Amino acid sequence: MKATLVTAAAAVLVGSVSAAGHHRHAHELFHAKRGFNDSETCVPACTTIYTTITGEIIWTPTPGPLSTTSTSSFVVSNTTTSTSTSTTSTTSSSPVPTSTSTTPAVVPTPIAQTCPTPGTYTFPATTLTLTETTTVCGASTTTVPSGTHTLGGVTTVVETATTVVCPYATVSTSGTVVTSVIETTTYVCPSAGTYTIGAITTTVTATETVVPVPVVTSYAPGTYTAPAIVTTITETDYVVYCPFTSPAPATTEVATTAAASPAASTSTSAAAKATSSSTSVIGTSGDQWAVTYTPYTSDTGACKTADEVLSDIEKIASAGFTAVRVYSTDCSTLPNVGSACEAHGLKMIIGIFIGEVGCDNGSPDVATQISAIEEWAKWDLVELVIVGNEALFNNYCTASELASLITHVKSVFGGAGYSGLYTTTDVVSAWLGEGISGTISEVCDAIDIVSANAHAFFNADTLPGIAGAFVEGQLKIVEGICGKPGCIAETGWPNKGNANGVAVPGTEQQSEAISSIRKSLGGKAVLFSWSSDAWKTPGPYDCEQYFGIESLFG
Repeated sequence: MKATLVTAAAAVLVGSVSAAGHHRHAHELFHAKRGFNDSETCVPACTTIYTTITGEIIWTPTPGPLSTTSTSSFVVSNTTTSTSTSTTSTTSSSPVPTSTSTTPAVVPTPIAQTCPTPGTYTFPATTLTLTETTTVCGASTTTVPSGTHTLGGVTTVVETATTVVCPYATVSTSGTVVTSVIETTTYVCPSAGTYTIGAITTTVTATETVVPVPVVTSYAPGTYTAPAIVTTITETDYVVYCPFTSPAPATTEVATTAAASPAASTSTSAAAKATSSSTSVIGTSGDQWAVTYTPYTSDTGACKTADEVLSDIEKIASAGFTAVRVYSTDCSTLPNVGSACEAHGLKMIIGIFIGEVGCDNGSPDVATQISAIEEWAKWDLVELVIVGNEALFNNYCTASELASLITHVKSVFGGAGYSGLYTTTDVVSAWLGEGISGTISEVCDAIDIVSANAHAFFNADTLPGIAGAFVEGQLKIVEGICGKPGCIAETGWPNKGNANGVAVPGTEQQSEAISSIRKSLGGKAVLFSWSSDAWKTPGPYDCEQYFGIESLFG
């Protein structure tokens, strides 16, 4: 069965961490993320939460051949631990399927209407008023390819060993009636990480299926209206969701609370003491900040001319970005990108790239970059200096070597007149100390702010619409590790390629994911990347060439 979400204007189908690495391409740097799930997944004996809330399929009886009338009832128990929603359907005959009746609504969840046959359907307007905040199982959908999928659950990020109590959406089956319910459970997390509970496995046999799922949804007091809609359906067994609109929007944020019982006894590393001042804040107060930019041609990866760079930067500025991130000094990046940014009022996040073992200023490649930046010295354009991109994860540096290099860079650039912020950026597993040499606190002590690369697409359980919540959770983890404010130095979603679980690439999915990221932490995130790069190798999901977001801002 297919499903669609209808607005007043049209019918719209609603449908941890990546490990990213740099490689050389014809003596030029290029960026290619690997399909590496760097997040911890909690087993049933130990799990937790964040804002990923989906669940198993809600079965709806196949409607009769002509028309369907659906009724829904919402039942809230006397306790605070369970809220359930049940749906039943009956069928009747009529000559032409021109209308369906509106499902009675107690809360403003989208109203599900089944359209059994092609035809024109009329959904009358519905208005309801809530006098207090209400939490129920709402309806949502997601598109998944054939195969077995682990969907839903509730996810959270914890910074230390702890016990949490949380609600999650699930389903209960009795005979042919499937009920969506909200249940509350207590789980113990042994250490810092991202945990998921309540996930359900389901198998899809069709090539592509729209799956309805229960969602924990809270609605604030207010008046909600679902406008009258007339829509033409061209397929059989279409489910239409008519959404309510209101100045007081619903939220799918799930609050978790610490349980009264003591936290599990687990050895954890102490967070480095914060030494940065209140000026160690990066980004903007809005939903858009910076985008990654490399001065290479999209087809061959050759260096762009100064005029081509100027044209690109003009477009980036027109798109509303206030800064660009560059990775190195190759391809005349500093003079060309710097001059273009100066002409169009953009700041720069500059980088010293470490692409091989040899993490010190004695490395010819590193020393050349340091000298080039020192000589360029356009410090009024520089918003942040990033020393190393995933150098710990790739084992190019030990923690001690990277800390020493950052300290050296600070000394050189400080002596040349730069008084801004310094950091390094890596995937969350490296910040957690996994697979690295040395103690991460050494790096924390050397930087002014903490920074992470986090790509929700490479977590197979993350839908595009919750990419922002996922990335925001990764940032909170690394901020807690170092005890310093931070930013996301790289995050995006491919517009083409192969699916990674429920993380599906595509133009619409990319738009949804980027919107989610902007909504959650756009002012602290560097989006990846301005243009797609056909010269890159496809990667495990055939998506590495398709991260460009320029079309979203055109």
